Amino acid sequence: MMSFDTACAVPGQKPPSAAALDIQTVANGTSHNTESHSATAAGQAGTHTHIWLVTGPAGCGKSSVAEYLANALDMPYIEGDSFHSAANIEKMSNGIPLTDSDRWDWLTSLRDESMRLINEGQTGVVLTCSALKRKYRDVIRVAAYYDHHLLIHFIYLDASEELLLQRVAQRQGHYMGANMVHSQFEVLERPTKNETDVITVDVSRTLGEVKEDALARVIETMGRADNDSQ
Repeated sequence: MMSFDTACAVPGQKPPSAAALDIQTVANGTSHNTESHSATAAGQAGTHTHIWLVTGPAGCGKSSVAEYLANALDMPYIEGDSFHSAANIEKMSNGIPLTDSDRWDWLTSLRDESMRLINEGQTGVVLTCSALKRKYRDVIRVAAYYDHHLLIHFIYLDASEELLLQRVAQRQGHYMGANMVHSQFEVLERPTKNETDVITVDVSRTLGEVKEDALARVIETMGRADNDSQ
């Protein structure tokens, strides 16, 4: 049985074909049509399926970026927060940080839901998950051991604690209060260089710039791996 106290190594991963997508246009930051990208991506008959996890502390823009990517890639979107138990939500609403034991069932439920959609015929999924620690990310990586055609990717939205405190303080009606941002940074383990399945995106810019950068990096990753497999 896997121990959640140690990081597990995952075999090298190669994303699928995205050659028909206009990689250069997106990478250059010029305007692009999301609907056109969706239609093109949907038409690809790749040999792999994907789980794209948009990660980072509260306030970094996970939901906005993930929804944008899901539309562009024509993949279903899973909002990770909706899979928290009532007990977890109550704790966070009261400013009580979640423990590792609070998170295991949540993480495995996200992994299971992702695999359910893929097993039903989806080419991939995009989901939000804070994935603050390496061992949390490893819980999702386990899925690739059961399906060698599955590729796991993380998009880490990077920002300073001060910036995210400002953003969360402006949110209305969300159970994740500004006081929880500090507790998340206390346990945060930023992805290391040897986590080669992670794309880091600077979110100190406008949301539009972040979305376009994230999509460009995703398409670049898929295209580069497609060339490697030829």
